[in-house]
Amino acid sequence: MEKSDLLKLQNGSDIRGIALEGIADEHVNITEEACRKIGGAFALWLAKKTKKNVSELKVGVGRDSRISGPSLEAAIAQGLLCQGVKVVRCSMATTPAMFMSIVFDQTKFDGSVMITASHLPFNRNGVKFFDADGGLEHEDITAILEAAAGIDAEKASGADLSKCESFDLIEVYAAHLRNAICKGLSSSEQEKPLSGLKIVVDAGNGAGGFFAEKILAPLGCCIDGSQFLEPDGSFPNHIPNPENKAAMESIQKATVDSKADLGLIFDTDVDRMSAVLSDGSEVNRDAIIALVAAILAPDYPDSTIITDSVTSDRLTYFLEEVLHLHHLCYMRGYKNVINKQKELNAAGKVCPLAMETSGHGALLENYFLDDGAYLAVKMVVALAKAKKNGGSLKSLIEKLPPLVEEGEYRFKIKAEDFKSYGKSVLSEFKKRAEEKGYVVPENFEGVRLLFKGEDVKGWILLRMSLHDPVMPLNIEGSRKGDLAKLVKIAGELLEGFTELDVSVLK
Repeated sequence: MEKSDLLKLQNGSDIRGIALEGIADEHVNITEEACRKIGGAFALWLAKKTKKNVSELKVGVGRDSRISGPSLEAAIAQGLLCQGVKVVRCSMATTPAMFMSIVFDQTKFDGSVMITASHLPFNRNGVKFFDADGGLEHEDITAILEAAAGIDAEKASGADLSKCESFDLIEVYAAHLRNAICKGLSSSEQEKPLSGLKIVVDAGNGAGGFFAEKILAPLGCCIDGSQFLEPDGSFPNHIPNPENKAAMESIQKATVDSKADLGLIFDTDVDRMSAVLSDGSEVNRDAIIALVAAILAPDYPDSTIITDSVTSDRLTYFLEEVLHLHHLCYMRGYKNVINKQKELNAAGKVCPLAMETSGHGALLENYFLDDGAYLAVKMVVALAKAKKNGGSLKSLIEKLPPLVEEGEYRFKIKAEDFKSYGKSVLSEFKKRAEEKGYVVPENFEGVRLLFKGEDVKGWILLRMSLHDPVMPLNIEGSRKGDLAKLVKIAGELLEGFTELDVSVLK
């Protein structure tokens, strides 16, 4: 593979590509050859970062349930082996577990690799990397892919996989999470602290089924009604994505039909989650951030919660007026919110939670790691405490104003230099809004407009997509009828941009 082919695999701070044929006009570009090169390049990058000889390094490799996972995992392992690295194959794992493999006393890896494409379709796959500082940054991925071009993939293909060690990482990780629940409830595993609770889990046939079988059930929780726990990379039931409508409807139905206290749903590699309350109401997007913040608030008074840019003014009200915390509405991208969280905590400003509306949530108390299973642990502990006291999880967010009307509209940019064109659109959009007298608050991403008048109430956010030639427009109306008014305002502000397709507004 040429360097240009390898560099096309970069997706922010991850590597993503097409691993299987099967979808029209989508052809394989993340191959075993590419993974052997990438594995070898990561070995060299990690040796430089840790100032160790390559032969001193121990690296763990894991994967999610994707069909292409085993072959790509083996190829990454061969790339590492060919450089002299000690390789430990962890088989089925989760993205957060692979980071924790660097922390756990039983493993203490120098670095780790996870083969996953998160919630993307069955034909996709990718690679995530960790070292002791957490997930790698954008520039690290670029450096690894550039170095990968010089790695001899054919030589790596001869590496003897029998030299790899094997380790059941999920067993250790599950024990870690069970201990976190017991600690949170001041109990022991023998006491079965979750007895009397019923929680259903939907793993979407990804890697998250262990949460029901290895964490909840051993602690006494009834998991009857849980579904799609068996790993199956063809994803036969629904996409393993908490933001997917069909997936959320599936866990809502399972929760209500089972008369469960709580429903939990994970994405494929378990770095994201969402929940369903006993009455079937979904706890997603703004609500999941509000619930986690409410759980944390007593332990972190006057602290700051960091979110991505598309969170609602409703959430700001809840965080600041109800919980008496501070809300920093930052940028899209889970690495962006996590890095901001690290920066502010290092500067002495306590930020216990950085969370995207997608369900990526990182806790100060958990290595700044976006771990869907750990968020679920916090929720389970809160549920057990609430039920013991005759309360409910719902009561924690009952003062979060309800969503009334919302819309997301995605405009394709036809200009070849889409980034420059998008910036010019944002600049003019802001100028026009200010000339109209609209409220344009300081914002970290895109242009946000606030409307608090009698005629219309709500907000508008126009921004650039992180990677694609697209400008998403998010709108939320506070009352029935406000959405249509805000759409009209947005349409007027966007008139005349010939290289921006705003036809979806009509």
